[in-house]
Amino acid sequence: TIISNIGCCGLTMDNDGLLYVVDFDKHEVRRYRIGEHEGTVVAGGNGEGNHCDQLNNPTYVFVDQDHSVYVSDENNYRVMKWMKDAKQGIVVAGGKNKGNGPTQLSNPYGIFVDQSGSVYVADYANDRITRWRQGSL
Repeated sequence: TIISNIGCCGLTMDNDGLLYVVDFDKHEVRRYRIGEHEGTVVAGGNGEGNHCDQLNNPTYVFVDQDHSVYVSDENNYRVMKWMKDAKQGIVVAGGKNKGNGPTQLSNPYGIFVDQSGSVYVADYANDRITRWRQGSL
């Protein structure tokens, strides 16, 4: 066991070998160096909620080459981007209530960001994959 007492849902590792772990129970994402047990909050960390410094049941995480952290925020029906050292995130997909419209998500899970900054989202409850071009919101 390298990390314990965490409601882990999703995780990823960046090119520098830092581990990013979604804590579903604490509504946050933490970054860990190998051998570290506490980690550093890089997204959320301010309890459950829908403000730009909060998450509500985060599920998956993606980290780009600039160390920006993307989080699928299941119960807020959005994907948030937290730039390195940011105290708040910005909505890059969804966030317009639950639904199946072109600007809505319903239970966003898996996420991927390509070289151009487009965000791909596994929109579970809508049985689809969506693409959100950078700056489309």
